[in-house]
Amino acid sequence: MVGVNDVPDLDGVLDAVGPRLKALRQQRGATLAQLSESTGISVSTLSRLESGQRKPTLELMLLLARAHQLPLDELVDAPATGDPRVHLRPLERNGSTIIPLTRRPGGIQAFKHVIPPGDPNGVPNLQVHEGYEWLYVLSGRLRLLLGEHDVILTPGEVAEFDTHVPHWFGNPGPQPAEILSLFGPQGERAHVRTVPRGTAVERDRR
Repeated sequence: MVGVNDVPDLDGVLDAVGPRLKALRQQRGATLAQLSESTGISVSTLSRLESGQRKPTLELMLLLARAHQLPLDELVDAPATGDPRVHLRPLERNGSTIIPLTRRPGGIQAFKHVIPPGDPNGVPNLQVHEGYEWLYVLSGRLRLLLGEHDVILTPGEVAEFDTHVPHWFGNPGPQPAEILSLFGPQGERAHVRTVPRGTAVERDRR
């Protein structure tokens, strides 16, 4: 049975949203006018939300969560500003477990993937989208299809590529594969490229 003391302090949660919104906006280096343009929320409403003069509604929070590239629950109940720890919230996608390792809005995002053997979708489905990706195999084997390339990566090997090139990766081995990935949604690169841009797959040189 839930007691009175077990009920969350909703007023406290809502009061904490304003400072968090302001901190996130300043962390991104965005002005109220820029955030207003990207969300459609007026500058005056944004200012009142950040100062705590207006309580956030679900509609406003959904728009702001999208602008800050954060899940709604993390925007409402995120760690205190300045806390360096990343509170991991695993996601399940197409049979794989994806663990976000960064929480900073925008820029390069880091993830750990645990991929079960075989492709749960059957035939590999190559994707094309904005961004640039870097993959590092921790354990197991990773099959990467990238344009005309079909390669197998083993522990300690790295691949990086422009995601405008049709691509797919999966686990061809009998055991789960674990990889780290760095993804730049706007084309940010994880490190300095060591070969000409025309090369599709680059391995780390050990």
